[in-house]
Amino acid sequence: MAKITYRRVPVDGIEIFYREAGSPDAPVLLLLHGFPTASHMFRDLIPQLADRFHVVAPDLPGFGQSDMPERSRFSYTFDNIAKVIDRFTEIISLRHFALYVFDYGAPTGFRLAMWHPERITAIISQNGNAYVEGLSEGWNPIRTYWQDSSPANRSALRAFLSPETTLWQYTHGVADTSWVSPDGYSLDNFYLARPGADEVQLDLFGDYKSNVALYPEFQTYFRRHKPPFLAVWGRNDPFFLPPGAKAFKRDIPKAGVHFFDTGHFALETHCDDIAATIRQFLESLQVD
Repeated sequence: MAKITYRRVPVDGIEIFYREAGSPDAPVLLLLHGFPTASHMFRDLIPQLADRFHVVAPDLPGFGQSDMPERSRFSYTFDNIAKVIDRFTEIISLRHFALYVFDYGAPTGFRLAMWHPERITAIISQNGNAYVEGLSEGWNPIRTYWQDSSPANRSALRAFLSPETTLWQYTHGVADTSWVSPDGYSLDNFYLARPGADEVQLDLFGDYKSNVALYPEFQTYFRRHKPPFLAVWGRNDPFFLPPGAKAFKRDIPKAGVHFFDTGHFALETHCDDIAATIRQFLESLQVD
């Protein structure tokens, strides 16, 4: 089994933590996590891919073990997060790579793909949305905040930051909740409880509207460049619906779409199946 190393690198004044495994000479796979987690969500996936690929999984700024700068010196927007990750890839010399995007990792990774289409060898989206039809009614409280960023509407979103909601995100739509390790959601709740983390996450809820506004541009990128694309989706996700996965085929007709009988955090219950699907997809491309 490939050894995983744990590293930190300064990126324009922000220290980014990342996990790395596999030969530096192997095709690169960049894993981008979502809310409210960090690169630890890939703890079971990385060993299953690192024998064939050079796997890199950073914690986004404000998440996990990466720095969480004060909001007075870093504006928590998805554009800014993507810019940090873009610089991260340059600093550690990732010149060409496949993307694995999940949740918040999707608008982050899709920005990188739009900015540097020549660097992207393939995209794997695991419950990472780019179409309006993929957004469920579970987004309604956040949509309300987009329309009226009042203190009351911002405060109403704090329910999304509670330990109970994190647990629900991990277990909703899972056939047997005993399959879900407590490690993931417990660590997520630890990070969410840090001083200031709540305001960071509320800022990002508010800025998510910038991602929806970019959906047409993401879709134009897909149509124009048609990157090799694989969607691996927990079909019971309460936030990102199956129509969002199927919609990728509208712009990339050859995209593969695979559904698994699980929820939002599909790797928690179906890591082996998803890893096998990814290996088959990437190896069929002979990604360089």
